[in-house]
Amino acid sequence: MIEYLPLKRISAMYADEIHEAVSRVVDSGWYLRGETTARFEQAYAEYIGTRHCIGVANGLDALTLILRAYKELGALHEGDEVIVPANTYIASILSITENRLVPVLVEPSPATLQIDDTRIEQAITPRTRAIMIVHLYGRCAYTSLIADICRRHNLLLIEDNAQAHGCKPTLSLQRSAAGSCAEAPASVPSVGCAAALPQSRTGSLGHAAAHSFYPTKNLGALGDAGAVTTNDAQLAAAIRSIANYGSSSKYHFDYLGRNSRLDEVQAAVLLAKLPHLDADNQRRKDIAARYERAVSNPIVRLRLDDSEPALPSLHPSPFTLHEALNTIHHIFPIFCSRRDELQRYLAENGVETLIHYPIPPHKQRCYREWNHLSLPVTELIHAQELSIPCHQAMTDIEVDAVIGLLNNFV
Repeated sequence: MIEYLPLKRISAMYADEIHEAVSRVVDSGWYLRGETTARFEQAYAEYIGTRHCIGVANGLDALTLILRAYKELGALHEGDEVIVPANTYIASILSITENRLVPVLVEPSPATLQIDDTRIEQAITPRTRAIMIVHLYGRCAYTSLIADICRRHNLLLIEDNAQAHGCKPTLSLQRSAAGSCAEAPASVPSVGCAAALPQSRTGSLGHAAAHSFYPTKNLGALGDAGAVTTNDAQLAAAIRSIANYGSSSKYHFDYLGRNSRLDEVQAAVLLAKLPHLDADNQRRKDIAARYERAVSNPIVRLRLDDSEPALPSLHPSPFTLHEALNTIHHIFPIFCSRRDELQRYLAENGVETLIHYPIPPHKQRCYREWNHLSLPVTELIHAQELSIPCHQAMTDIEVDAVIGLLNNFV
């Protein structure tokens, strides 16, 4: 059986380091808000390329706390609009509605599956205050056009980086973005633009970014964990306080806060795995490149089909998908009009797959007021997408087996 993501095998790759790190925490007797969490926050901020990292309980909390802190700082107010991709995991949108803000759904580009930057400006209204980009599947959603739109319309740029730890923008994008990064609204201290720096990664490209370290992520903990990265010291302080019951010092409460903290055990696990992240991502890239070269079945596509009437014409790229987007392949999606049949066929032949995601957010019962919306690109993605195994513990024999099965599907 070729598992989609064998967490036991992946953890075994770093077993000695994880056991040693966790044992140190257990033996220390200090399990929350200690030295290990502080060390991880510093290491992860340096890795991402920001001045601040605040460990929190999970990725949804990270998103929610960013928006809540901006409300407390006066940059956002109840009823303000936040532009967000229609093709995303529901957590992106939940964080917006939980803060009594209004999500404005924008279709993705069929070429990249990320928010279509050419559609954003027409969605802006006098109530628009922020754009939330989602680096879905491990692909960079940031573009110089998005940065320019934020600058010209004085909008916050928030990154949902739950699926893209270690992803870097392409060099050409970094050059074009230099000097045009979004500026914070006047009520929030401005932040520097990391996009001009060669070492910058997703999570350092906007005003603030949310990260999830759920066990299935490229950088995964052994339970729920998350973080916020930012260059804004005032925002970082507000998030740290709100996440700790609203307290900035013991028994002094500045905000009506909540309890959302990264614990010492998860921080120790993340510290042990962080030095391996780039190598793990490279292995995923190598596997993706083999898929790109070897999957030749016309029924099984590595990108959406531009012959679909719902889609605009796609311009051919001189690069393969993984090169053009510099994705770190948290998810490797393929597309098939007979998706469910293909999934059954792979399962019968010992290959586990997942669907990311079977129902788009605007068709979910919890957002029933959107159920009437027609978002054809998003709906086509959710009807045809199938995620195949692509992870650092995968062997070449397993990759060959998946390629052979995909090419033999009729």
